[in-house]
Amino acid sequence: MTITPEAPTVNTPVDVRFTAAGTPLAVRYDGKIWAVAAEPLHWFTRESWWETRRSVPVGIGNVVDIEHWRVQVRLGSNSPLRTFELRRDPLSGQWLLDAITDN
Repeated sequence: MTITPEAPTVNTPVDVRFTAAGTPLAVRYDGKIWAVAAEPLHWFTRESWWETRRSVPVGIGNVVDIEHWRVQVRLGSNSPLRTFELRRDPLSGQWLLDAITDN
């Protein structure tokens, strides 16, 4: 399934490769490697666990803070930039693609 600006689908699993400093370097999505082409934006949000009523095993760690990255990516040096919004699921550690926008 492909996410497009016209038909966004949230929670699509992706693989994210990071630099040694912890900044996204590339995203594997839809069978392709998208290289990060600009300085990414990083932030955290908080999970409303009382609304989702998700139970968590004792000792699992921090499941309240959700990590986000907004990265501008491209397939090659001549391809147009696209913006991916990424979110890390605190329970699984899996990176999810929340949105794609064209620049």
